[in-house]
Amino acid sequence: MYAEERQQAIAGLVTQRGRVAVTAVAEHFGVTTETVRRDLAVLERAGMLRRVHGGAVPVGTLTVVEPGLGERRTTRIEAKRRIAAAALTLVPPANGSLILDGGSSTAALAEVLPGDRSLVAATNSVPIAARLSNAPGVTLHVLGGRVRGVTQSAVGESTVAALAELRADVVFLGTNGISLAHGFSTPDEAEAAVKRAMTRAGQRVVVLADSSKLGREHLVRFAALTDVDVLVTDDEADPAVVAELEQQGIEVLVA
Repeated sequence: MYAEERQQAIAGLVTQRGRVAVTAVAEHFGVTTETVRRDLAVLERAGMLRRVHGGAVPVGTLTVVEPGLGERRTTRIEAKRRIAAAALTLVPPANGSLILDGGSSTAALAEVLPGDRSLVAATNSVPIAARLSNAPGVTLHVLGGRVRGVTQSAVGESTVAALAELRADVVFLGTNGISLAHGFSTPDEAEAAVKRAMTRAGQRVVVLADSSKLGREHLVRFAALTDVDVLVTDDEADPAVVAELEQQGIEVLVA
């Protein structure tokens, strides 16, 4: 295979998978890691990908742009419904407690929480709080703070302080990006601080994220891979990425 053909194939892999590792590409094409790094440099100069530590991601993957909750609610709806259904197996039993982060995937879970058991739920999300305020069996605690219009979730020092006093059986988090190098990330520092506090507040930490989040890196990391127990994603997730996450100790449920 000529270098140009290999480089085009590498660019296709990056687009398809969302992220590739230098070592995996070298093995795939039967070349050295140094050759792959040179290929990635050529492709980056051509604007076809962006190099990151240990590999490459698509152009535009590293971003500080954050879509609004309304926009996210209308994307990948079926995948989020399947993720929510799979996450039901992780909801604590009767008299258990949970924390629900703001976001479209966690909102999908709130829509299907079982009504046949008593649960204590805390959330910083205005839409989730409205949904659970009349839910049978749910004792609701709303975390206060400044509400961000983009996510319709409370953030700030008071939100973080309230979470420092909590310890829940399970925390369900959303995320904007997941990568082996950067962990779980989001564009906004205030959102990251709340997610970080939620991570500390959970006996078990579960992230709900559709497959489009895999391989993406955003400005602020709120959790390392070792901080998360379970990832629930959809069946379009790249099996190679899933395997790498599992090797890092994360249980991955594919819905």
